[in-house]
Amino acid sequence: MSDGKPARPTMEDVARHAGVSQMTVSRVMSSKGYISEKVRDKVLAAARDIGYVQNRLARGLRSEQTPLIAVVLPTLGNTVFTDVLSGITDALTQNGYRPVFGLTEYSETREETLVRDLLSWRPSGIVLTGLEHSETTRQAIRASGVRVAEIMDVDGPAMECAFGLSQKAAGQHTARHLLGKGHRRFAYAGSQNGQDLRAVKRLEGFRQTLRDAGAVMISEDVSTAPSSMVEGRRLTADILSRADQPDAIYYASDDLAAGGLMHCLSNGIDVPGTLALAGFNGLPFLNALPLQLTTVETPRYEIGLQAGRFLVSDQAQEALPDGCVDLGFTLIPGQTC
Repeated sequence: MSDGKPARPTMEDVARHAGVSQMTVSRVMSSKGYISEKVRDKVLAAARDIGYVQNRLARGLRSEQTPLIAVVLPTLGNTVFTDVLSGITDALTQNGYRPVFGLTEYSETREETLVRDLLSWRPSGIVLTGLEHSETTRQAIRASGVRVAEIMDVDGPAMECAFGLSQKAAGQHTARHLLGKGHRRFAYAGSQNGQDLRAVKRLEGFRQTLRDAGAVMISEDVSTAPSSMVEGRRLTADILSRADQPDAIYYASDDLAAGGLMHCLSNGIDVPGTLALAGFNGLPFLNALPLQLTTVETPRYEIGLQAGRFLVSDQAQEALPDGCVDLGFTLIPGQTC
């Protein structure tokens, strides 16, 4: 009896779609035997078209799924996603599952490749970061039939269920706080070449609130480098080297903001008297800074914990109409604005 899930594409389906024999498909997938590049490309294209992913586990297994949960994260370069991964891992180990994960470094192409690779291990579920994914990624997940939890964002419809916070609202809330302190001229400092789509949404919310209040965003500097204190210090120096000066800088992350604070303290710039600073995430290392940074604290561990529990539970998750679970955020007023 069918359980309502779509049947997974097979090698036979790939062979039919590509117009080749099943043996040829097997050779391409196992990389054994001579296959011309033309035929190989044809088979791989057919596999992508129908969402087929190779099962690398022993073919004699009775079940098509394993006690694995695939986790796709953008980076482990700071504690944002290590906290999320800790929550996921705790939820899974309590239920006899374990995570297998990979990093995209904020690349959509890498996400496509990674998702297909992880699905080949026949996990019972998959965690994706954010709500924006290519149609290739979506097709592979749909064809696999696995449960999917998206994390860190609720600003849009989920594939199945998402756990996170409204990034746009976080940007709006920070802007209102800075405006309430009397600031009117703003700069923005970001990283990752704008590929962090959650940061993009926060910036959109921040911009919108400034426009509504008649305030001015005089500059937006987005580095191609990963987020770090060193990059935050460099970006801040660039912003403050110009004739048109802001009275507040909004940073895409806490490490960028902490680097900005170090630049100001090293150069005798009065914070917050001359320049206000605000970050995002509420990372623990901020407690070691000379001044408490104004930031937005995010429930990173709880996001991971709830996403993990959702994937291994048979119970329905109480979600918003668009399939999202909003876990909120907390603005932490500091000494930098």
